[in-house]
Amino acid sequence: MAAHSLSKLPAFVSAFNPNQTTKPESCSLPLTTTLKPTSLQNLWLGTNSLGVRAQLPKLRPFSSTICLSLPTAIKERVSSNEEVPKWSSRAIKSFAMGELEARKLKYPTTGTEAILMGILIEGTTLASKILRANGVTLFKVREETIKLLGKADMYFFSPEHPALTDEAQRVLDWAVDKKIKSGGSGEITTSHLLLGIWYEVDSPGHKIMASLGFNEEKVKELESLISEPGFIDG
Repeated sequence: MAAHSLSKLPAFVSAFNPNQTTKPESCSLPLTTTLKPTSLQNLWLGTNSLGVRAQLPKLRPFSSTICLSLPTAIKERVSSNEEVPKWSSRAIKSFAMGELEARKLKYPTTGTEAILMGILIEGTTLASKILRANGVTLFKVREETIKLLGKADMYFFSPEHPALTDEAQRVLDWAVDKKIKSGGSGEITTSHLLLGIWYEVDSPGHKIMASLGFNEEKVKELESLISEPGFIDG
């Protein structure tokens, strides 16, 4: 009975019987089968169990565009050969963060309040540090923005790049003019943006700053700092 049972076992078990010279018909691999390293590989390693290279999805090349400037409403500035100061990378990032904040709040436009929030979100520049040191934080600005402008319709979705309000556009152009008039080398920074928001007195950004305690004294302090020789900031 035991011998009959053993005869039905696979070859790798019945091989313990030295007198057995035949393999059971149900066994498809001989005992002398050599396992190749490739047979141990699997699809996670890019090959299948037969050692054939698996077809992996091809990676498509992609391109990206980096914006090196900000919008202007002064057409002559775009078409003229006059060299215009460049925006700093952190000023551009602050503007982009402001656009994103406008989208989060589901506003159809990017206003001075959004640019103000963008400066605070970027958070590494002199402008953002002065704001925070005087109690103007992102949370408070966002809260005041909703109080001033209201909540957007929950079913409204902002465009990918919410259009600038007239006030916000004037802030950008004011910042460029301020840098040109000050002379010297260097870039247009977030400090120029912040000053532009302050001097756009009827804008939501100015009203929010004023309601949170920012005043002319702080503005003069900032202007004094950026006018110092060798001043470098983003």
